[in-house]
Amino acid sequence: MSEGLTAKTISITGHGGDEIEAYLAVPDDGVSSRGSVVVIHHMPGYDSSTKEITRKFAANGYAALMPNLYYRDAPGASPDDAAATARAKGGVPDERLVGDVGGAATYLRGLAASNGKVGVIGYCSGGRQSFLAACSLPLDAAVDCYGAFIVNTPPDGMPLKVTPIIGLAKDLSCPLLGLFGADDKFPTPAETAELDRVLDELGKPHEFHTYEGAGHAFFSVDRPSYRPEAVNDGWQRIWDFYGKYLAG
Repeated sequence: MSEGLTAKTISITGHGGDEIEAYLAVPDDGVSSRGSVVVIHHMPGYDSSTKEITRKFAANGYAALMPNLYYRDAPGASPDDAAATARAKGGVPDERLVGDVGGAATYLRGLAASNGKVGVIGYCSGGRQSFLAACSLPLDAAVDCYGAFIVNTPPDGMPLKVTPIIGLAKDLSCPLLGLFGADDKFPTPAETAELDRVLDELGKPHEFHTYEGAGHAFFSVDRPSYRPEAVNDGWQRIWDFYGKYLAG
C-alpha cells in the first residue's frame, strides 16, 4: 500500500476530440515504472463511491483514471442529475464509450512513470463497457464486475438501450477477469456461462468467479446488496490479476 497519493479532477481528450472531465489518482511512492487502470463508473455515474475505488487503485500502486462518461450530457450537474439525464437518453453510446476509454488509456500511457500497460475495470453497466473496451482497444487486462447485456438484450422498460456485444468476443485484446453474483438477474449465471463458453471456444484467456449469496452490485459498500466476503475475495483476485498482467 502507498503511504500517500494525489487525486484530482482533470480534463482529457475523449471521443471525437471532445475535452471531458476525469478523475485521476496517482501514488506518491517514487516508483519510476507502474501499470495503470481506467475505471469505468457504474450507471449511477461519476460519483463519490467510484472515485473512492479510483483512489483505492492508487493506494495499491497503480495510476488510475475515471472518465466522466456523462460529462457531455449534463456538464456541471450533480452525479444523480447527470445519471438521470444519461438514462433518459438510453445510456452512453458504445462508440462514444470506446473513444472516451481510449482517450483515458492514452493519457495514462503518457504519464512519466507509466510502464505502458493499461487495464480497465467496470461495474454494472461499466462491466459491459469494460468488455466492450477490451474488444475494441489494445489493452493489457480487463475486469468485468457483473456487467449485463453482453449476451442478451435489456428487457422492455429498462432505461439502458444497448445491444448484445458477444459477437465482439473474437476481438478480445487481453485477458479478462469476470466477477459475478449467483443471485444476479442482470446478468444471470446462465448468461455468464454462455460468455464463458464462447471465450473458451475462441481460446481467449479468461477466468470467471461467481459468488453464492451475492446479487447485483455486491461491491457497493453503500447499498444493501453489499457482500463483504465476496468483495474481499474479489479484490484479492483483482490484485492478483493486475499484478500478473499490469505490474512491473
